[in-house]
Amino acid sequence: MGWLPWSSSSSSAADKKASDGGRIAPDRSSRAKCYEGRDLFFSCLDRNDILDGIKDDKEARRKCAKEVAQFEEACSQAWVKYFKEKRVMEFNRDKTIERIQKEDADKVQELKSKGWGASK
Repeated sequence: MGWLPWSSSSSSAADKKASDGGRIAPDRSSRAKCYEGRDLFFSCLDRNDILDGIKDDKEARRKCAKEVAQFEEACSQAWVKYFKEKRVMEFNRDKTIERIQKEDADKVQELKSKGWGASK
């Protein structure tokens, strides 16, 4: 990987250009390597209690340097950004669902304690 974030010393399928100048879509093996790199990076973030790989980029790079390098080498920049944002969005979604379910359960208990839903 080059020292500039938009350059790369290797030429992966995502970096190759088609005859019309557009990028060639990654093939199945390239996507599998990207997913593997993402999973290893996210596992390292989990081990180090880091949720947001964008906001906490310096800490993530310090604690997960090998995994970051592998992830960024295997995936295009757009995919790296997308997966990092998706991780935070899914975490927030899951926490919101848990909170709503707990509030609903509490409300049902409250209503039951007032005799709602009791058979006559």
